[in-house]
Order: sequence, then C-alpha cells, then structure tokens
Amino acid sequence: MYLRSIASAFPEQGLTQTESLTLLRDSGVLKTIRPRSVQILQKVLEGDSGITTRRFAAPDPAALLRAGAGELHALFESEAPSLAADALTNACERAGIRAADLDALLVCTCTGYLCPGLTSHVSERLGMKPGAYLGDLLGQGCGAAIPMLEAARGLMLARPGSVIATVAGEVCSAAFYLDDDPGVLISLCLFGDGAAAAIWDDVPKGNALRFSGFRTLHLPEHREKVRFVNKEGRLKNQLHRSVPLIAAEAVSSLWSLRESDPEKVVAHTGGRDVLDALESTIGFSLPESRSVLRDYGNVSSPSVLIALERALESGANSYWLTSFGAGFSAHSCEIRRGD
Repeated sequence: MYLRSIASAFPEQGLTQTESLTLLRDSGVLKTIRPRSVQILQKVLEGDSGITTRRFAAPDPAALLRAGAGELHALFESEAPSLAADALTNACERAGIRAADLDALLVCTCTGYLCPGLTSHVSERLGMKPGAYLGDLLGQGCGAAIPMLEAARGLMLARPGSVIATVAGEVCSAAFYLDDDPGVLISLCLFGDGAAAAIWDDVPKGNALRFSGFRTLHLPEHREKVRFVNKEGRLKNQLHRSVPLIAAEAVSSLWSLRESDPEKVVAHTGGRDVLDALESTIGFSLPESRSVLRDYGNVSSPSVLIALERALESGANSYWLTSFGAGFSAHSCEIRRGD
C-alpha cells in the first residue's frame, strides 16, 4: 500500500493557552471547582506545557463546560463531518483526484458517536460513488490512526487496484468536562480539534512511500489509566499521571520490533511529558510531533498523521510511526521509499 497524499484541516478559531484561561475566568465556570483545581489550570495554561495555541470548533469553548449531553452531541454531529470532509478534500486535491474516484473510505474517531457513522456524512458531502466501501472505526482513542492504516492495507489486499482514503477526525471540545479530578483538569488544557486524511493505492509509482510493518500492543491492565467514562451521558476523560511512563514502555517494546532503522520517528503528540518520555526511551528527537503539539495541542487520533504530514517535508526515505491511547494500547508502523 502506497501513500499518494496526506493533508489536514482545523477549525478557524484558535486560542492561545493564556486566552483559554481568560475565557474560563470570564465564563464563571471556575467558580464551580475548588481553589486548588483553579491553581492547577493556571499552572498548566500559564506554564510551559509545550502548547501555544489550540483550535476549537465551538465559538465559545468555555460554554461547553455548562452544556448538556445533547448539546455536545449536536456539536459533534455538526462539526466532525465538516472537519473530516475538509481534510479529505485537501488530500484529494494534493493527489490530483476527485472524491468520486475513491473506492473506499475509512474514518476513525472517539469524541462522538453517529449512526450512520462519519463515513456516511463525509461521502455524501464529497460526492463519493454509491458503491464505495465505507468503514467506521470507533473506540480506539488517540491511537486509532495507525490501526486504521492497517485496516486499509487489508482492504487493499482484498480489493486490488483500489484507491482508499483514511481519515482521522476529532472534535475533542465535544468531550470537554470540568470537575476537580486532576486528570480532567489536565485534559482540559491539552486537547484541540482537527482532522487528517491520507490517500492510498497499490501502485508503486516512482519513489513512492510504502506502508508496512504494523505492530500493536494491548495492555488491558492499564485500561482505567486512560479512557473515556460516561458521566450522565457526557464523555469524561480519565487520565492518570502514570500515562507518560506507560506510553514510553509500550512504545519501547514496539521499537524493539521494528524492521529497520528509520531516518525519522513520528509520534502521537500526547503531551509534553509524554514526548519527553518517548525521546528518552527510543533516543530519537520528535520535532514534528512537538511542533504539532505547539500549534494545535493534542488533537487525539489525527495527531500522528498531522506530524507525518510535516515530517514528509524533510524528504527522508524512511519513517517509523507510533500512536497510543485508550485500552491501554500502542501501535507502530513503517513508511519507506522505494520498496
């Protein structure tokens, strides 16, 4: 399976971390939590979190903290198809094709639920042919993009000659929650909205980039450390302080299984502490992952693809990708030229 193009899309509204804190203060929602919790938010949003700006689909992200489950679902149903469609449109333009040329569309998300899924909405918006295969992947959290690529590879083997689109799209702000749980508070300071799309085929044109070497690791004993829980119909992120260490250990295990030594390593952004732990463990710097974290925060599943989009500008011949999240699960793959 060969990469033809990759592209991303984000909401127009961007807020710095300082602006986010001001918005929270002005909204009055900070009065609903303890002073110690307010101090945690201030420390992260005013400190060196590795994040400068984040993008939000809602005009007033702070208002989401008072919204009911129905309002949050409505935000996801409105904005997730738009973001995913924008990213796929960009990817199609870069590949020089129309959406009508696509034979299949896979979409992963974890920040909302639609039935029919995002693929139905995106395929309609872009005018895909009625006979295209549509597949929605749910519940895999921040790590979902790489397993989605492996699913695309399997589909390519089953349908030779296909042109397949993969899209990771998240409206993380539709899962914003506020209480005195430190993990909830940290999550509120990290996540932003966005999407990334890639186009794949099975034609090795020129020096094309080939997807291979998928590896995965599942550690259910750590499931409660990072997951969504349902709180009165709303999604509430459960995030334990040990996650950076768990992620680093899992990624280290996958790193030991790599097929070759890459020129570049691209990782899910996670957070500053997560990237610090990864760099220390595998001995590779992650400049693209850090730049995505800086410019957009943790965008959940699209993060690793957005970082890959930036890494490709280097012109390197080989890349090792890793993503991780709810489960606890971690995944990796390799993308190399000329194979």
